[in-house]
Amino acid sequence: MSIHIAAKPGDIAEAVLLPGDPLRAQFIAETLLTDVHQYNQVRNMFGYTGLYQGKRVSVQGTGMGMPSLSIYVNELFRDFGVKRAIRIGTAGAIQENVQLRDIVIALAASTDSGINHIRFGGRSFAPAASFTLLKTAYERALSRGWQPKVGTVVSSDRFYTEDPAEWKLWAQFGCLAVEMECAELYTLAAKYQREALTLLTISDSLITHEQTSSEERQTAFTQMMEVALETAIS
Repeated sequence: MSIHIAAKPGDIAEAVLLPGDPLRAQFIAETLLTDVHQYNQVRNMFGYTGLYQGKRVSVQGTGMGMPSLSIYVNELFRDFGVKRAIRIGTAGAIQENVQLRDIVIALAASTDSGINHIRFGGRSFAPAASFTLLKTAYERALSRGWQPKVGTVVSSDRFYTEDPAEWKLWAQFGCLAVEMECAELYTLAAKYQREALTLLTISDSLITHEQTSSEERQTAFTQMMEVALETAIS
């Protein structure tokens, strides 16, 4: 039985978008979906199911960080039979060729989190995307004339770090951006044998210190949302 999602059997579609911000979930439901039903308000972590281009899709807020995302993704996979989960979030660029508002598709995720060290008894696990979803998302973005960046990202447990230059080591090894959830999503997809993908819009740059507003992060990154929806229903 799900503790944090108050949906009934059949309320949630097989494909789910996962924004961290529940207000982004609400924006997607009200702006991009039709015939919308809200199935979750527990802890104000909103969840909706509706139609996109005539096909069922759900959108569920997860909160920030891997522990919070883990709660919702475990329950979605285990209790509601979700087969495809696509995180749509924001990230900080750590490469010069990754600019504000670029779309990044996460091929795999490194992390500074101890979650998988605990899970695998000190061993390392390589959390990676579903190739099918990644290929679809990339092709959908190109078909719209957009140029997404594809590569590895860093899932950090900390938004504020003791060493403000810590990101430079990850950048040296080719990571494109820093976010806070992807590694756990990909790990849980592997555990439950489901498909998962992370699409990110660059909201700030650790190199130039540019940043977008909180309102823009909540509602204006519609390119990423549309690519995610088209990928989810494919």
